[in-house]
Parts: sequence; C-alpha cells; structure tokens
Amino acid sequence: MSRSLARQSLVVAVVAALIDAVVLGLCGVFTVAPWQTVAAVAAIVAGDLALAAPPRTAGVVAVAQVLVRLLAAWLLHQYGFGTRFADVGFLVAGYRAGAWLSGPKSVLTMLVMCGGVAAAHLLIGSKNDNDWRLLLATTAAAGCVPWLVGRYTAARGAYIADLEQRERLRRQEHQVALERAVTEERAAIARDLHDVISHHVSAIGIHAGAARMAMADTANGTATRSLAAVESSSRAAMVDLRRQLDLLHGRDDAGQRQPGLADIDGLVDHVRAAGMNVEVAVRGSVVELPESLDVTVYRIVQEMLTNALRHGDGEQARLEVAYRPERVLIRATNPMPPAPAAEDTAVPRGLGGIRRRTELFDGELDYGLDESGTSWHTAVSVPIGGS
Repeated sequence: MSRSLARQSLVVAVVAALIDAVVLGLCGVFTVAPWQTVAAVAAIVAGDLALAAPPRTAGVVAVAQVLVRLLAAWLLHQYGFGTRFADVGFLVAGYRAGAWLSGPKSVLTMLVMCGGVAAAHLLIGSKNDNDWRLLLATTAAAGCVPWLVGRYTAARGAYIADLEQRERLRRQEHQVALERAVTEERAAIARDLHDVISHHVSAIGIHAGAARMAMADTANGTATRSLAAVESSSRAAMVDLRRQLDLLHGRDDAGQRQPGLADIDGLVDHVRAAGMNVEVAVRGSVVELPESLDVTVYRIVQEMLTNALRHGDGEQARLEVAYRPERVLIRATNPMPPAPAAEDTAVPRGLGGIRRRTELFDGELDYGLDESGTSWHTAVSVPIGGS
C-alpha cells in the first residue's frame, strides 16, 4: 500500500513539473531571456518533483513553491510579460499542506502561500490589482482553497478510519461474546450431563457390585459374570463421562488423555466379560497415529464391537487391525443369530456414527452380510495422516 502511494505521488509530481515547465517555456519569455528562463524552469521542475517527498516535508515544499512562483513572476515582470503562468505544483503543495500538516504550522503555511499568491499578482501588475475584491478572490482560490480541500480530505479519511476501527472493535467484542456464550453453553451441557447421567450410572455400578458379592457363594456363575460385566461397564462409562465433561469444561489434562488403539485390549476385555469371545488379530508394524485419528479409530472399534454384541449372536466376533504404509484398516466380523428378530434385520444404527467418523478423515466404510447371510462384516479404511 505504501509503495502504491509513493508511486502515485511521483506521477503527480512529474505531471505537475511537465505542465508548469511547458507553460512557462511557451509564454514567450524564452525568446528574450533564454538562460534566465532555463533557470526558472529548472527551479519549477525541482520544486514540483519535491511533491513526491515524504509528508513531513509538506511545509518546506509549500514554501519552496511560493519562492518558485515569485521567481517566475519576477521573470515575467522583468521582460514585460503579463501572461498567467501555470500553478499546478503550487495547488498540489497547498493540498499537501492542508492534508498532512496540523496545528499552527499548517495555518502558517497556508498564510505564507496566500501571501505568495498576492505578491506574485502585485509583482506582475495584474488587472486584479485595481480591484481588491478580485485580488482577494484570486488569492483565496490559489492559496486557501487547496489547503481547505486537503484539510477536508484528511478529516474525512480520519473519520472513515475511526468508523472502521469501531467496526473492528465491535466485531471483536461480538466474537468474544459469542465465544463466551459457547463456553457457558458447554459448561451448562456438562452440568446437565453430570446431573442426569452420573447419578444413575453410579447407582448401576453400586447395585451391580452389591448383587455380584451377594451371589458370589451361589452356583450361578453366568449371573455373576453378567453382573461383573455391568459393574465394569458402568465404571468405564463413568471414566469416559468424566473425560468428556473435562473436555466440555475446556480441560484436557495430560494425565487424562483420550483413549486410542493402545487401549483396545481393555475394550476387548470388557466385551469378553459380557460373555462374547473376541478374537483379535493385528497385522503390520504398529504405527503411532495422530491423536485425533487415534481417538476416532478407538471409537469406531468400540462401536463395531457394540454392534456385534447387540446385533450378532452374542457369542463370538473377530477384530482385525491392519497397518499398511499409508492407511490403517479395521474389520470386525460376527455370526448373525439363526433366526433374528424383525427389528434386528435393519442396518445397525451405530453405523451412522461410524460413517461420520470415517468421512471426517476421508476414509472408506464397507459393511453388509456375506453371501450366505450368516455373517456380518464392518470394515473401515482411513489414511494414517488424517485429513
């Protein structure tokens, strides 16, 4: 942006120098005083090119323009020329003084320029000298109006900048308020989850533990194992619940990391405790996955085993994890019940969650019954790098 403004200032300075120099050179004085005219033209060109100087030089450049104007007026008067010379550089200098200077320095520069205009007209002997009103109007037009336009432009630019700054502050405040509202809503959700779920899950675990101990002396081993599974699952649910509540509260302690593929053995043990035999096969060299992908793969495996437990025969399942150079593949298979209930013939609902998690990492999902219709498979393939 600053380079663009510098280039535009240079273009203005060059155009002003060309116009002012050409007008003075063609007014006829060159034929009678060539060397003096060349010197005056050089002074005009130098003064106009100074318009490309930094803003802090606006006052000096304006005074230089006054001197150049008086020099040109003296030259024309010396050889009897009353032709009006061009004042493009003079007008631009007045505009710069109004736009870039402030306080008494700006006003003083404007008064010096007005004095230069009046002195030049008096020196040439213009017809405006006979009417003070015309002289005053000419002086104000060349010395004061460009300065006023510069002041107005600077004030307008400052006003627009102030409006833009206020708009940025308003947007920042709105963003902060939005983030605060989201944080408060997350905290409210966390409180609700704790109040609604925590008590009931804890009660389930307590009652299951009491029932298991009461039945420990009986011969009903199946009931004891089931109660142990309920107790273990409720404790695992409480651990996951607390972890999710910490995330909602914005806390992610290093000691409470999210589960990943390294925790699948514990997940499989929970399913086995529920009475289903799970065979696990890991192929390829184990690769450390990105944390977000690691958590997602764990949740996918969790949903696969849950579907196998709920919709399969409940007795056995097979889980395969294969590490390939650029992808990780997870496949779960389980036999289907010989005569499934009508509501169990539909696609398991948990597949929707598996699909969303898979698509989040540009993965692929495949599921369905085999040709015999006795075995269900769910397979997921995701890039190791994630998306």
